[in-house]
Amino acid sequence: MSEQKYSSPLLSRHGAVAAAGPDAGVAWHYGDPTAEQRALVRGAAVVDQSHLGVVSVTGPDRLEWLHSITSAQLEGLEPRSSRELLVLSPQGHIEHAAGVVDDGKTTWLITSRPKAVELNAWLNRMKFMKQVDIADVTDQWAAIGEPISHEGNESEPVTWLDRWPEVLEGGTRYAADSSEHPGTQRPWRLVLVPREDLAAQVARREAGGWKLAGTWATEALRIEAWRPRIENEVDHKSIAHELDWLRTAVHLHKGCYRGQETIARVHNLGRPPRRLVMIYLDGSGHLLPERGANIYVGEKVVGQVTSVARHHELGPIALGVIKRSTPTDVEFVVDCDGGAISGGQEVVVAGEGVSADRPGARGETSRAARGAVNLSNAMGGYL
Repeated sequence: MSEQKYSSPLLSRHGAVAAAGPDAGVAWHYGDPTAEQRALVRGAAVVDQSHLGVVSVTGPDRLEWLHSITSAQLEGLEPRSSRELLVLSPQGHIEHAAGVVDDGKTTWLITSRPKAVELNAWLNRMKFMKQVDIADVTDQWAAIGEPISHEGNESEPVTWLDRWPEVLEGGTRYAADSSEHPGTQRPWRLVLVPREDLAAQVARREAGGWKLAGTWATEALRIEAWRPRIENEVDHKSIAHELDWLRTAVHLHKGCYRGQETIARVHNLGRPPRRLVMIYLDGSGHLLPERGANIYVGEKVVGQVTSVARHHELGPIALGVIKRSTPTDVEFVVDCDGGAISGGQEVVVAGEGVSADRPGARGETSRAARGAVNLSNAMGGYL
């Protein structure tokens, strides 16, 4: 099922409008996206996330092995404790991102449906002599989204809690402190249920007073929370620092893994070439940019839009990835079909490109210069 076009049974609901792009297969909304967003903010909505992919890893070596090949600290992970991992290229570019939760017997990896196929194949190539078994189980398990901020307990199905925007042990931040971060207002977790029980599980939550919401609502709140998503914010050049993803998905002090050199060098000596930004778009008209639209300062292209939504209070908002050197006090003009619209910039990743705990030592300037040269070589001359 993972490689086939998917259509959720909940799309047959009256008023359902199908989502497109990375959310194809589930509903964009069910007729009233504003009410759906408000219900989600109140903590009284359930979201069909059955278009996501699920990979399972079993065997006694599973956590130690995943720890050794990904960016996350997974050794000794307690059952039902949620984490997030990145798989990086040798040059440190993001190839995969997945939510991680272990139930004591199986480690569950939640990602996009196409990425689940690729991740399953890559993990099977990497297992060598380890006692692990990897499977794409997307056709067996479906995810349901809930606005809840605590881990699943033993009486609940396997549940992954999005820890964003915490700075987990071993991580660091390039954006606001967690106490000032808008993501603290976005509780979110994914509950895995047998795929044949999807409709019944959603109906149970509706019977308890929750409203069924679509991905219009979830995307608007994700953008407001500055939360990166691999299907949207990541391209073939992306490194974790540009997206502030070292908060939840990278442990800076663990052992070697593929791409670690770039993680360490950018943190210690270099600065990320680009930075994530939020854009408050002009809502006076009806134009909205598409993902990939150019972002301009004057006549100069400084980046591209990565995510767009209409927020129930903020109006049209977007995330974009721009050149780090772009001044933090300028406004943007964004390409749209049929014209262009202006947008105010909200800084997410700091313009100076320095993490909150970047080491500062004597001789830093000369070392940083040498590090920039070495980093460019390590990343294939990208910098």
